[in-house]
Amino acid sequence: MDRKPVILFETEGTYPYSGGGVSTWAHILCSKLREEINFIILALTGMPYVKSQYELSQNIKSIIHIPQWGTAEPISYIDRHTPFSEHIQRKSRTDQKVIRTIFMPLFRDLIRHVLDPFKPAKTSGELIYGFWKYYQVFDYKTTLSSPLVWSEFKQQLNSYRSAGPSEEEPKMIDVTFGMRWIYHFMLPLAVPLPKVSATHSSLAGFPAIASIAAKYEYGTPMVLTDHGVYIRERLVNVSQTRMSYFSKKLLLDLATFITRTVYHYADIIAPVTSVHKKWEVEFGGGEEQIRAIYNGVDTDKFIPRPKPEHLRDTPTVVAAAHLFELKDIETMIRCCDFARREIPNIRFILYGSLNVDREYVRKCKLLVQELGVGSHFKIGGFHNAPHELFCEGDISILTSISEGFPYTVIEAMSCGRPVVATDVGGVSEAIGDCGIVCKPRDARSLAEGVLRLLRDDSLRKRLGSNARRRVREHYTIDEPVNHYLTVYQRLHEQHPEPASHSIESASVTRMIKDLRAYGRTD
Repeated sequence: MDRKPVILFETEGTYPYSGGGVSTWAHILCSKLREEINFIILALTGMPYVKSQYELSQNIKSIIHIPQWGTAEPISYIDRHTPFSEHIQRKSRTDQKVIRTIFMPLFRDLIRHVLDPFKPAKTSGELIYGFWKYYQVFDYKTTLSSPLVWSEFKQQLNSYRSAGPSEEEPKMIDVTFGMRWIYHFMLPLAVPLPKVSATHSSLAGFPAIASIAAKYEYGTPMVLTDHGVYIRERLVNVSQTRMSYFSKKLLLDLATFITRTVYHYADIIAPVTSVHKKWEVEFGGGEEQIRAIYNGVDTDKFIPRPKPEHLRDTPTVVAAAHLFELKDIETMIRCCDFARREIPNIRFILYGSLNVDREYVRKCKLLVQELGVGSHFKIGGFHNAPHELFCEGDISILTSISEGFPYTVIEAMSCGRPVVATDVGGVSEAIGDCGIVCKPRDARSLAEGVLRLLRDDSLRKRLGSNARRRVREHYTIDEPVNHYLTVYQRLHEQHPEPASHSIESASVTRMIKDLRAYGRTD
């Protein structure tokens, strides 16, 4: 192993291919530790054709890019270091006999655990490792495309219907969606894993299943950082879809299965706010493993500046948020509608990516037109200098329905701008008494907070000054970076043993034994 700690850093839909708070955190961590730590990034994305949004530091030694959709042969795309001839050999050795005798017992047990996600998490982790071990020998696509696998999944799903309303039964579309989700979401298990000092997942979701496989294969310790709470956000997102009852329940059961397993196996759980702890414990995290490491901001970069000349006499509210459901931009627009009735020249400026959820962007633009606030609410798109954008406003606003410890809040505070925000995640913890906190989805209450700060110059300036002081005292950039450095160095010095000797699942032990016939158990 390298003299420096080497960390397998796992992300989904964020660093280095997309912006946002998680990517900001990841980029700070990787770039600030360029002299002490080397990183290998395992990045899950929606589609294959993406470009890095960041100038990567030299200590990022490689990127394992796993597009979950959009590739006909995902393994040949993901695993580019394995010779093409080996991919062909995997396909040729993956016949129906192998699938029926080696894979199916493992698959059957896994689906039972997915459909009953509160089964013991230890066994769930063993099954995840068994899948990874299998896919190092046999072909991923050939296996999961087999009629044997689909037939078994359909049979399991039919037995699952007793848990739902009596008038609803799983339909073929439920089977199709379910197998597609399993096929695409479990792709990290098809990737050969490097031997590293530790793994570090940026969420308790699908990227972290690679950590579980590494723990069993090499004994690699596992760090988990919760920004938002993955399972809570899945509950919010899935509940708002138009899918059938069974598809919703299956998707939530799959998320619950993954989350509980990840929490069970994590050696260190480091949420960005202490508020997350109750969720982490509820879903299987050990209290002794949980210790919050708060986000920090560069207070030498995010500094108070005067407003631009063209906005100097315009009461201005600034927000930084990607446009998608969890940020609840619709409530922000309605807040603007209430506020402009009291302050006719008020202006809201929203900066953030318009590519995360194009349909939601369309809905927001239609709402702006419907409410007639086009001259008051500007959707500005991506801004490449966040340390400057907050200073365009007198105050900042956040309307999310789920958050962790949002950078946009502490960045605005560092710029001396008080924040009006919804009371979600660690927002209240971050703001303290330096802003105004409101109920989620309450546009009128948010508008009252905005109006109060814009009308009272003395209050606004005092809270802005206090906000800047609070960030400098509690949320500077060096503190979290040093915390993680200490964690990485400590884990690097350990000599863990592979957990594979402790496997109790009969289907996994039998599968590993069967692999000996192929000379592939190492």
